[in-house]
Amino acid sequence: MPKPAPSAPVPNRFVALLARAGLDWFLLALMGVVALAYWQPGLGSKASPVPWKTITTVGVALVFFFYGLKLSFTQLHAGLRNWRLHLLVQLATFALFPALALLVRPFFEGEGGVLLWQSIFFLCALPSTVSTSVVMVSIAGGNLPAAIFNASISSLLGIALTPLLTSLVLHTGTGGGQLWNLAVQLLWQVVLPVGAGILLNSRFNAFAERHKAGLRYFDQITILLIVFTAFCDSFAEGIFSRFLPADIAKLGAGMVALYLLVFALVWGLSRALRFSRADQIVAVFCGSKKSLVHGSVMASLLFPASAATGLLLLPLMLYHALQIILASSMAQYIGRQTEQEPAVAV
Repeated sequence: MPKPAPSAPVPNRFVALLARAGLDWFLLALMGVVALAYWQPGLGSKASPVPWKTITTVGVALVFFFYGLKLSFTQLHAGLRNWRLHLLVQLATFALFPALALLVRPFFEGEGGVLLWQSIFFLCALPSTVSTSVVMVSIAGGNLPAAIFNASISSLLGIALTPLLTSLVLHTGTGGGQLWNLAVQLLWQVVLPVGAGILLNSRFNAFAERHKAGLRYFDQITILLIVFTAFCDSFAEGIFSRFLPADIAKLGAGMVALYLLVFALVWGLSRALRFSRADQIVAVFCGSKKSLVHGSVMASLLFPASAATGLLLLPLMLYHALQIILASSMAQYIGRQTEQEPAVAV
């Protein structure tokens, strides 16, 4: 008598429910590292004996090296020629964001309101992130060469455009010479690893394709470490404790609204311009981010004598955290759609 066929494993209903809600392990892990940073801020702050800065720096460099392994010169050349996509991303970063900040200026009154609006405008004048933008595009299944180009060029443009915008609107001075340190950091942490990967593409591309899933986990773990250390520093320095919970909640809601509004506007424009699905993904994820790294450095250079540096950085800290959480959920959802229905527009 033949043995009955083994029954299929019963799916975990809780995991399935979380997946339908967009709450996969990565998003839950993001919430977990934020909670851990609140509970033990000294573990990942600058005062920690663990060299987190070195670890995350090496991690980001490796992320971009592995990206380079996936790129051929043909793919890269094709990505660089997509000038309409690049123009849309950079206009969203350095024109749309500041314009939205200027539109809400009349709603901020009094000395405290003016300072808060200035901090929001400073956020809007910053360049896009490099690592998280490219990682999110990778997770969502977008045009990777175009994402690397746009994220990198945004950082370079920000060295000049952020001081210019803040000087014109907020009447600040610029700490010009030291800003070029950002360009050097971008060169050896992003450009050189990507270049090395591209040069080795013909030899190791098959390796990168075979280990695609593992490299994706490496991307996500690197982001978790970046978020953990950033929140540890914030909690350790008491940035959030200087404000009432209700004020932080309102500001956080405003940052969520800003992110979703820019995301929706760029999404709509990319669809109106008839971009491919892969290019739409690049537009929305690269065009909606703001860089905490650049903001932290530029705040100390552009506002060296300001007593309100904490307030200046608060919207940026909230936006930085929320953009990663929101973008992570969106990237995971869009990535699943890309795998299932690659021909469907975003």
